Amino acid sequence: MTRAAQFDRPAPLAGRGPAAVVSRLIPQHVWFWVAILALSAAAGVLYDVIFSNGIPVVAGIYGLCIGASALMLERGVLMPRLQSRFRRLPTFLYVPVAELAYVGMIALGHAAGGVVVWGTGLSAEPFASSVVPSLRALVYALAVSALLVFVVRMRDLIGAEVFVNLMVGRYHRPVEEERIFLFVDVVGSTAYAEMHGDLKAQAYLSAVFAAIAEPVRRCQGSTDDFIGDMALITWPMARGLQEARCVACIFAIRDALAREAPAWRERFGTVPEVRAALHGGSVVTAEVGVDRHKIAYFGDAVNVTARIETLCRTLDAPVLISADLLDLLPHLPAGIRARPLGRHALRGRGQALSVAALEQDQATLR
Repeated sequence: MTRAAQFDRPAPLAGRGPAAVVSRLIPQHVWFWVAILALSAAAGVLYDVIFSNGIPVVAGIYGLCIGASALMLERGVLMPRLQSRFRRLPTFLYVPVAELAYVGMIALGHAAGGVVVWGTGLSAEPFASSVVPSLRALVYALAVSALLVFVVRMRDLIGAEVFVNLMVGRYHRPVEEERIFLFVDVVGSTAYAEMHGDLKAQAYLSAVFAAIAEPVRRCQGSTDDFIGDMALITWPMARGLQEARCVACIFAIRDALAREAPAWRERFGTVPEVRAALHGGSVVTAEVGVDRHKIAYFGDAVNVTARIETLCRTLDAPVLISADLLDLLPHLPAGIRARPLGRHALRGRGQALSVAALEQDQATLR
C-alpha cells in the first residue's frame, strides 16, 4: 500500500470518536496510586509494630482508609472548588487551613476504618473508641500524610513518568529508544499578552496547560516539558501507537477546550486554540544535570517535530503528522481522517518530509 493510499484508509473503530477511544484507555498512573495506598496500609501496620497497638490487619485497614481520604482531598475528588479557593490564599493562611483540612480528612478516614473493623468484628473496642482517633494516632497520621503528599507533589512537579525514571535511575546511562513526540502550541498567546499583560497571559497559559493534563494522562502520555506557550508530550513508541493514543490525545485536548468554551470566555475573554505536530523516531534519552536533574531527549525526531509544528502556520493546518509516523499507526480513531499535503523542506534537514493534516469530521464534532 502506498503512503498516499494509507492517508485515506478508513478507521476500523466505526462509531467511536476520540473521546470514546480515550475512555477505553487505562490510566497510565493507576499503579502509582495503588502503591500510595499500599504504603498507607503499610504505615498503619508500622504504627502497630511501634506502639504494639493490637492486630496488624486492623492497623492496616485504618492506614488504608486514612490514606484514601487524604488522597481524595489532595487530588480534588472532595471539595474541589473549596480547595481551589484555599490555594489562592496567602501562604501564612494557606498552611494552617491546609493542616486543618488534613486533620479533618484523617478523622474521616479513621472513622471509616473504624466502621469497617467494628462492623466486621475485628475490633473488640466500643464503637466510639473505634471511630475516634487518639491524639497519638492523629499526630502519626499527619506525619505520614505529609510525607506521602510531598511525594505526590514532587511527582506532579516533574511529571509522573520522569519521576519514576529518576527514582529507578533508568536513564543514568544514555539509552537509545523509539519515542513519539507531540508538540502542542497555544495559538495567539503573544497577542493575548500584548493585550492583557504578562501576568494575565501567564494565568491563561497555566489554565490551558492544566486543562490538557487530564487528556494526556488518560492517553498514557507524559508531559515532559513546557517551553514558553508550548507543551512537549511524549510516549514510548509502542504505547503511543496502541489504540492510536497519540492521535486520540490531541483531539481529546481540542474537544476538552471546546467543551468548556463558555467558562473560558467568562474567565479569559477567549477560547484557547492549539496547533499540534506529531512525529516519532529514534532518540537517545539521558538523565542530565548536576544540581537539577531532568530527562532529556537527543536526536533528529525532536527537531523534526518542532519543524513540523512551524509548518502548521504556513499550511494553515492546526494538526499535522509526519507520513513516517502515520505509516506506523494501526488505524486512526473514527471520525478522524488524514489529508495528504505532500513533501516539504524543513529548516536544518537535508531531505524533504511528507506530512498530512489530521482533521475531525463535523459529524463527530456534533
